[in-house]
Amino acid sequence: MISNNYFNDNDDLIDHFDSLTPWNAVIDQYEQGFEDFAEFQKSGKEELTFAPGNYEDAIEFYRSTLEAGGDIAGNDISQIAKQMDEEGLKYKDGQVGFPKPMLDVVEKIKSAGLLPYGIHRHYGGLGLPSVVQSMLSECVSRGDGSLAITLGCMNLAETVERFGTDEMIHEFVPKMAAGELCGAMALTEPNYGSDLPNLQTKAVKGEDGVWKITGTKRFITHACGFGNAPSIILTLARTGSTTSGARGLSFFLVHSKDVFVASIEKKMGLHCSPTCEVVFENSPGILIGEEGKGLVKYSMAMMNQARLNIAAQAMGIATAAYFEGKKYAEERVQFGKTINNITAVKKMLERMEREVAAMRCILYEASFAVDQYRWKEERGKMKGLSEKDIKKDESFKKWERLASLFTPLSKYYITEMANVVAYDALQIHGGSGYTEDYDVARLYRDVRITNIYEGTTQLQTVACIGGIVSGMTETGIYREYLKSEMASFVSSSELNELFKQFETVVAEYAEIDSTPLREELAFEVVESAARFHNSLLLERSIGRSKVERRTHRKNLTESYILDSTAILASNLTKIRGKKKTPVTA
Repeated sequence: MISNNYFNDNDDLIDHFDSLTPWNAVIDQYEQGFEDFAEFQKSGKEELTFAPGNYEDAIEFYRSTLEAGGDIAGNDISQIAKQMDEEGLKYKDGQVGFPKPMLDVVEKIKSAGLLPYGIHRHYGGLGLPSVVQSMLSECVSRGDGSLAITLGCMNLAETVERFGTDEMIHEFVPKMAAGELCGAMALTEPNYGSDLPNLQTKAVKGEDGVWKITGTKRFITHACGFGNAPSIILTLARTGSTTSGARGLSFFLVHSKDVFVASIEKKMGLHCSPTCEVVFENSPGILIGEEGKGLVKYSMAMMNQARLNIAAQAMGIATAAYFEGKKYAEERVQFGKTINNITAVKKMLERMEREVAAMRCILYEASFAVDQYRWKEERGKMKGLSEKDIKKDESFKKWERLASLFTPLSKYYITEMANVVAYDALQIHGGSGYTEDYDVARLYRDVRITNIYEGTTQLQTVACIGGIVSGMTETGIYREYLKSEMASFVSSSELNELFKQFETVVAEYAEIDSTPLREELAFEVVESAARFHNSLLLERSIGRSKVERRTHRKNLTESYILDSTAILASNLTKIRGKKKTPVTA
């Protein structure tokens, strides 16, 4: 793997940080008038020591955090990734052992103060907005996807922070921030993958008031904990009858010492990410939030953040694949010249670059949308406001709905295209790429899971389609967002024509009465939305970019819009053709 600072060596990422991210809007939402700084001035609370008191201090803190994280990712994590992959995990009698280099580098991250990046500073975390978290996750994932998942699990405190009692928050979240606890999400069961409303793990409340959970969960990442840190397992279990569906499910916090890890999966990739089968047998659990809202409220909120994290993971792996492919092409000589000068390879590299740039745009826009509502909710809760009062805010409602669309849209698009980028990177390496001598083989294996776990691409399509169709009505929130963003710069005739194409795709789809046909053609609409969405974000970025990069971004954007125009034309042809052909059983 290339050894470098994975933040500083990435011109496109630096462009997003320096020029494309509207930091004042992000900081306004996260800091809420720099309340933490003011509180520190009064109380001197240690956990608020690094709370910024102005925009410049906040931006500088984010930059220094990313530079430190990028240094460890590129000069430490990336250099042990191959060894970690080859050594893998050891399982014996319910215990999981991790490679020593992995344990050592996590300790280094902890010593650098970077471990609790996703935890609020009030509970011992760094206090980073979602955009910065995504940037850091991208850098770490470029170094190694497995280790990025480990750090993500050690930051899995959001659900407890948002929905737990004050007692629960102060009992568990600071321990996660200190690296004393890991986190895990226990949703999936052996017979119920994404079919969560029908899962069967049972929770029964005893006469002593303690909930006891019995059942088996499968594909549970880090249910075993990490090293010496046990896990708190956020568990979905049935408190209603076996036929009560989603409304009969509740959410619990279960300690890993109270379950048995029956096995870990032998996987194609991510060899140092423990995917566990977990047996609950009258395991004590602590109810999170209200009984019966485990799936419809708490699990869905947790999964939305998890999906954004996986999008960032795929973003990082795709970035690694692109840079590794580019480096190989610049060094490999064939027919008297380096292969990056061969037209077929040059074409592949250019497509990889513009797709990575588009992926980065949609990832950070989705993260920005989260920043525009989530912190109002968190700060409001800290002030004792009710959920009902918080959600009266029109801006809150707008960005919550947009984030609910942008999250699955980005998860689908980034993970699918990350697989394409890794495929092309391996192809550029030729036969050598098919061996384990080059890192691209591992990247190709690791990225394959990203469009499967935390909801497959097909499930992201289901999650997106309603928001796209309803959002594109005359008064729809997505249309309002798109029109507002297009009005913020002088859009090209090509982008305007692409918008008309997208409108037509949605309108033609909306006319379909047949449910089976709507389900069959939903992906074409979602793909069209993603391609237009990215085209808009790329073109918007041209004028905001650094002056020296604008010509390059303009050329890249024009090529992306041309690709998108062809894709939307194809999708419109499919929709119109299918509408003319009756659906048969």
